[in-house]
Amino acid sequence: MNKDMGKNLRYGAILLAICAICSLALAVVNQITLPVIQNHNANAKAQALAPLSGGMTIGDETPVGGDEMVSSYYPLSKGDKVGGYILTLKGSGYGGEFTLLASYLTSGEVISAKMLSDSETPGLGKKSEEDWYMEMFRGTGTADRPVPTSKGMLSKANSDAVSGASVTFGGVSKCIAYGSAYVVRKGGAK
Repeated sequence: MNKDMGKNLRYGAILLAICAICSLALAVVNQITLPVIQNHNANAKAQALAPLSGGMTIGDETPVGGDEMVSSYYPLSKGDKVGGYILTLKGSGYGGEFTLLASYLTSGEVISAKMLSDSETPGLGKKSEEDWYMEMFRGTGTADRPVPTSKGMLSKANSDAVSGASVTFGGVSKCIAYGSAYVVRKGGAK
């Protein structure tokens, strides 16, 4: 073995040891912070769920597999009857994928909605994070008042408010309309 090869092997061994120590350190830090992160996420979700319940009792989360937009739901109960559902919906806007929570009566009528995470354009698509934005969907989702899926279905004020963020509005409204139809297909109250 020549001198340079031995030197390279030594440097390689040193780099391997450094990488192993860094990996171990990251694994330890991850194990320490994981419960804190999970607790934070659970608290954030609980705070987001409470105002969506419409005064009903929120049940346990049930994951939904194989659905393009609904990833989970929480039953809402009035006494011993299911009165509605909160859905975790995944959609796509101008900035890419987003996640929102929307609550519905068993008839498909929208109680409320809240954006959980998104990458929309500041000042335009980010309006979807504000409470007033989701108010335009409240009470829609019925046969006589469908979820507005185009700006033409909105009042002039709401249409002006979403102007410049049509892709975001389209993605949000598509999700909320899909959720309404999902709840109706689910069969409502049993």
